[in-house]
This record gives sequence, structure tokens and C-alpha cells, in this order.
Amino acid sequence: MKKEKLKLFTPGSIGPVRLRNRSIRSAAFEGMCPDGIPSESLFNYHRSVAEGGIGMTTVAYVAVSNDGRSFAHQAWMRPEIVPNFKRLTDAVHRGGAKASVQIGHCGNMADSSATGERPLAPTGRVNIYGPTFPRAMNEDDMLRVAADFGRTVELARKSGFDAVEVHAGHGYLISQFLSPYTNRRKDRWGGSLENRARFMRLVLAGVRKAAKKDMAVIVKMNLRDGFRGGMELDEAVEVAGMIEECGADAIVPSGGFVSRAPMYVMRGEWPRRELVRHITSPFMKFGISVFSRFMIQNEPFREGYFLPDALSVRKAVKIPVIYVGGVLSLQKIEEILGMGFDFVAMARALIIEPDFISRLKNGRSLVSRCAECAPCNRCIATMYTGEAECMLGR
Repeated sequence: MKKEKLKLFTPGSIGPVRLRNRSIRSAAFEGMCPDGIPSESLFNYHRSVAEGGIGMTTVAYVAVSNDGRSFAHQAWMRPEIVPNFKRLTDAVHRGGAKASVQIGHCGNMADSSATGERPLAPTGRVNIYGPTFPRAMNEDDMLRVAADFGRTVELARKSGFDAVEVHAGHGYLISQFLSPYTNRRKDRWGGSLENRARFMRLVLAGVRKAAKKDMAVIVKMNLRDGFRGGMELDEAVEVAGMIEECGADAIVPSGGFVSRAPMYVMRGEWPRRELVRHITSPFMKFGISVFSRFMIQNEPFREGYFLPDALSVRKAVKIPVIYVGGVLSLQKIEEILGMGFDFVAMARALIIEPDFISRLKNGRSLVSRCAECAPCNRCIATMYTGEAECMLGR
């Protein structure tokens, strides 16, 4: 491939935000916010990705409220941490990249030991994959959480972020409302897809208003939930159309529930041994050792694994679509962009090589080193208890 003909290195826009190229660091959890506070490691990692040539880097999962956290080492947006994020975004901008932050609420996956509160969910069913015991949300809860999303966007602006990515996938709260598996409500918030999407519309209306005209709004959604009884592709295409109607500037089609079908999201082998080694809770060690082999299925990895389904969303909407899912080579990036996707997001390639985009541009590499581990998913195991070791070069 001749560099001057590569679409990857052409600029592109997401709403009001202009990126220097078509690459985005996707919102893969870093595990770098001890006690909910962005750390020096988080700063150094995203600075290195920006200096490594990325078009935009995304700080992963920042909860819109304390009760929306699934880990103690997960940030939630509040005024006290705005200076930490402002320092990070300033460094990203100096590196020539744009900065995005993924915002969300984890619903029935919330860790009560970290939040001090009972988890919220569309329906008060036990989440056996936690396990957690959530209570069903009432309309006051929904209005409060939706307002938290809008407030978080305002704080993201003060923090210097150029874009927000609303997490409406992977079995987090918005996804729990969308999925027929987790939403068993009998009122106007459940039943038909239109009803199940009502909470998402409420959230996006507030986010769009708070983002004004100077911030881009991106929405991550599921193509499929990854198990029987969950949302499937036909409904996902309808959801994508709704997201466009709500004024989003771009869509990231992904898939899976991180609580029930985590390997549908990430693919490859479930890192059971690594998890057991890193997790300190005896209860969790026992559960993962004994039960996870029956409850969590491995999913085969192939580069570009969401591509066939993501094409259905690409054809259904006019706004930019950001491809994510197992991108490890320049050849696959160009193939995806040639199919009409506007940007390509990646995580694993940038975990092990923060300068992966620069290496592609300078001809020093054609394939990520991550391809050598097939992938091993060690990064998943370490992020549960703290900083993802691969991001620290370990």
C-alpha cells in the first residue's frame, strides 16, 4: 500500500469536531482511577496515545453518578476531578489529537461495596452474573439519572473534552432498558422496542442539549446482546435509526453484555487463570474458578468480527459510523474504511503499542503486536483489580 493513497491518514469530522485522521482509541477500560480519581497512569497513557498519532483518544467509562460504578477504581464525573481531566485533555491536544470521554451508568452491574448504594435496573431481577440484587427504577430515578448524563456533559466540557460517547451498549443501564432480557417492565418503559427505547431517548435529549453545538455526541450501541432472549440485529438497526433521530453525531455499533457474555464483546478465550491470580476476593476467586467455565462461553476471534453486522447499521443511517471490533492491521483498517465506515476504533492494538498509528504511518509496522497473542485477553484480567498491566508496558 502506498501511504498517499491510504484513507486512514485523511482527516474526517464528527459533528463539530475535526480529526487529523480516521483512527480512534476506543473506550476500553483502563482501571486507572483509584477511589474514582484519574491517576498519573491514566494521564500518561492517553498522552502517549495522542503523541502516537491517534485521531482521537477516548477515556473509558466515566460514570455519571456514584451509583453508576461497577468498580471502586472507576471514575464518576464530579467537579472535584475536572482539573485532573483538564490536565489530561490539554496533554492530548498538545499531542495533536482530540479527546473524548465515554459516559454511562452500569445499572444492575453496580458494585454496592464501592458505591454504598443498592444497584438500579429496569426490572428488579437478580443479576446472577454479578451477583447483584437491584431494585426496579421508578420514573423519578429515570429522570434523575437522565439529568446526571446532562450534568456530566457540562463537566466534560469544562474538562476540555471535544466529544462524549454515551454508553448504550454492553449491558449497561441504557442497554438494559433496550434488551428484552433485562427489561420486563409492563408500563410505558417496557414491552415494545419503542417503549424500551424511551429511556435512551430521554437520556440523549438531555445529552444533546448539554453538548450544544461545540461538542460531538457519539453513541455506542449493541448489534446483538450475544445470547438467546437478548436484542438481535433487526431491533439494533431500528435503534440506530432512533439514535440518529435524537441528534447524535456518530454511532459505534458493538455487541455483547459484559456481565453475561463478555467474550462476545472482546472475543478470544476467557482469561480465567489470570483473573483468579489477580482478584483478591476469595468469594470471586471461587466463583470464577468453579462457575465461570459453565456460565461464560469463549468466542472465536477473527479480525473485524463485528463487520458483517455493523454493515447493516452503516446502510441504515446517514451519520458517521465508527467501526470497532478486533482491528489489528493496516490492511483491515483500509478494508473497513473502503466499505463506507467513517472511522475505525481500536483498543488492544493501542494497549500494547500506544504509537501504533505512527508506526503504520512511518511504515515501521503493518500488524499490531497484539496479533501475536491471538489475543490472550490478559488486559481484561488485570483491569478488574487495578491498572491494566499491558498499558504500563508490563
